[in-house]
Amino acid sequence: MQRDIVFSAEWDDRAAELRGDAKALRTLRADAATRVLPVWRGRPLVAGTGQGALGWVPPGHAVLAQAKDDWILLGRHDGAVRFAADMSGWRPENLDQTAMAAFYDPTEYHHPDAPDDHLFAELRAVMTRLCPADAAMASTARGVLNWHRSHRFCSRCGQPSQISMAGWQRVCPSCSASHFPRTDPVVIMLVLRGNKLLLGRSPGWPEGMYSALAGFVEPGESLEAAVRREVYEETRITVSCVRYVAGQPWAWPNSLMLGFVAQAENDDITIDPAELDDALWLTREEMVDVMAGLHPTIRRPRSGAIAAELVARWLAGTLF
Repeated sequence: MQRDIVFSAEWDDRAAELRGDAKALRTLRADAATRVLPVWRGRPLVAGTGQGALGWVPPGHAVLAQAKDDWILLGRHDGAVRFAADMSGWRPENLDQTAMAAFYDPTEYHHPDAPDDHLFAELRAVMTRLCPADAAMASTARGVLNWHRSHRFCSRCGQPSQISMAGWQRVCPSCSASHFPRTDPVVIMLVLRGNKLLLGRSPGWPEGMYSALAGFVEPGESLEAAVRREVYEETRITVSCVRYVAGQPWAWPNSLMLGFVAQAENDDITIDPAELDDALWLTREEMVDVMAGLHPTIRRPRSGAIAAELVARWLAGTLF
């Protein structure tokens, strides 16, 4: 039986019918049964030893005093209405701006009004320890908040826009244009040839980090065409038999990763240096060592990312 992809789970109800009901939203924001997820600069509040749960708090909790007023309605789950609140205006005393600008920053931050075991943590560090619904809600909150931070102005007239529909829309008071959260489709593909798998590494990645090839889908392009184009542009490998496997919402910043498998028709790699630092073929046996953390030069893919899941399914013979 195949595992669910991290962030792809569904929770009980997104409660879309409440998004435009201002009276109901005011009532829910004052309801002690409601639960709110504080999110600081994309990092959800996580709770408990081992950080296996999100740090949901009631609406009146002191930690929310510094939250922005426009909460994001996530829906209903386990008998409670769920919101996410942006805490990005809070500045911790030990803030490390240099670390936060790095490719991956595992630093955790404690808010003085939160319980001692509650920390704002990098979602990628805890995603495999959260229950599937919590991981999906945290990813959704991060993605929607990312979109609001980068779409503060109307794309039609350039004037400041305002949050509407409980966070699921922005409206422009100047020209009345409506704007909706953006998701960018990205194809990510296992390219196979016999017993071998094609991997590549992008410029700026940590040493030893390789992954499946990936790229954004262009306007007017089918997903299968995007797979063929991206592989050829990056490596000059021609592929056929392109087949969809699974998808993963990925809020870094606002992508939907669409996992494919494809068969290579040639072996010789010619990389595009603007896209890749390196690309190589690895045998199934070598990938077993990579996934076990035993390969001398190539790091294991991040647990929870769709690339690691696709490789694991290939090695297990459950890709389809």
